[in-house]
Amino acid sequence: MTMRLNTLKPAAGSKRSRVRVGRGIGSGSGKTAGRGHKGQKARSGTSRIRGFEGGQMPLQRRLPKFGFKSMISRKSDEVTLGELQAMGVEVIDLAALRAAGLIGHRIEHVKLIVSGSISRAVTLQGIKATAGARAAVEAAGGKLENVQ
Repeated sequence: MTMRLNTLKPAAGSKRSRVRVGRGIGSGSGKTAGRGHKGQKARSGTSRIRGFEGGQMPLQRRLPKFGFKSMISRKSDEVTLGELQAMGVEVIDLAALRAAGLIGHRIEHVKLIVSGSISRAVTLQGIKATAGARAAVEAAGGKLENVQ
């Protein structure tokens, strides 16, 4: 027997017909159509806001707020000694760091931190440094200028 597209059917029992609510007492889902009697969820066109607790103060408003996100952190970034070593530039300032792709275009403040090592003399202009990073740069023969 050949198979024809117009004779294809899903397997027996795999498709169930949808429940037709509100179609009389004999259907088992008549009258209130499974919504119960009265109340917000019995009405048409209603949707409750996520977190709504029936007028009671919601949990997300009962709990205290915490944490803080500094606006300065959006304009600040860190650079490591290892990244400076890989740059291959003698004078390093914000423009040089941007050109190397180490900081974003919105960054205004940069701080040098100790991670990795530096073995060549570099001049840092307008860049802050931790005490350890400053010592490492100066030990390699470099210097820091115009540090705010």
